[in-house]
Amino acid sequence: MIKSLRVLSACALLSLCIAPLLADTPKPQRINRAIELLAQGQPIYYTGSHEGTDGNFEQGVKDAQTYADYISYDMEHAPFDVKGLADYMRGLAKGGPTKSGHRTPAVIVNVPVNGTDEATVRANAWMFQQVLATGVHGVLLCHADTPGAVRAFVEAIRFPANGGRRGVHGNPTAARIWGISADQYAEKADAWPLNPSGELLLGLKLEDKWALENAEANTRVPGVAFAEWGPGDMAFSLGVRNGPGPMPPAMQAARAKVFAATKASKIFFLNSMNADNVVDMIKEGVMIGPASQQAAEIGRRYSKRTMPW
Repeated sequence: MIKSLRVLSACALLSLCIAPLLADTPKPQRINRAIELLAQGQPIYYTGSHEGTDGNFEQGVKDAQTYADYISYDMEHAPFDVKGLADYMRGLAKGGPTKSGHRTPAVIVNVPVNGTDEATVRANAWMFQQVLATGVHGVLLCHADTPGAVRAFVEAIRFPANGGRRGVHGNPTAARIWGISADQYAEKADAWPLNPSGELLLGLKLEDKWALENAEANTRVPGVAFAEWGPGDMAFSLGVRNGPGPMPPAMQAARAKVFAATKASKIFFLNSMNADNVVDMIKEGVMIGPASQQAAEIGRRYSKRTMPW
């Protein structure tokens, strides 16, 4: 009897010790941390590079604890290595959860398909399907030049039940990364905010003179969540030198046009930021950007973010 009372007392004490820890454990409202923050009106910050993300399991385990809200995974200029991406996603799941309680950081992939026209995007839609089957949380369409290309891009991402053309055979693999069933994945893997319950972020790179000409029409396509103006490629396309010093007038006009198009379409604008200008960028209305840990922390403090990072 005395032994039983001691065991019960020990269990009760253990419960009292664990309860505060459980109470402090973050409880994510969504799978995609980037979407959860944007829905709260919070800017988001990403890491990644155009030299490519090191696509392997061990790097994924390490990157699971990144300071960033999402990881930009480059397959536009780096090799289109779906196996490497799949290994990386499994590593993220192994290394999680994040400090915010999400299973993994969000991952958004630059796929090497140029949105020059509808036919080009439809012919290469298999790339979107293979990338999504690894369990990523979003895709960027590079050189999104025409509204027809953008519509074909959105259709390639969405399932037929939502008016799209994506096949379902990759669902079990992606669902395991998200920590849900294949049926649940089929319901959640849709474009946000077009589908308020969707967990996929679709973005556009309006990064050349053709995309610039169609900026308003491109950003109005339902299913797109954000757009960027790609100053590097934009400068080449416009035939201007965009080096140190004041931005050339043509580049200023290009940025202003893309920014205005995102505002008119009520989608988010992506722009680079650093520790010196992140607060000004937020004041201007920039909601997404590549940022160092220092810049991200400055921005988070300014916007009074409460989600852990």
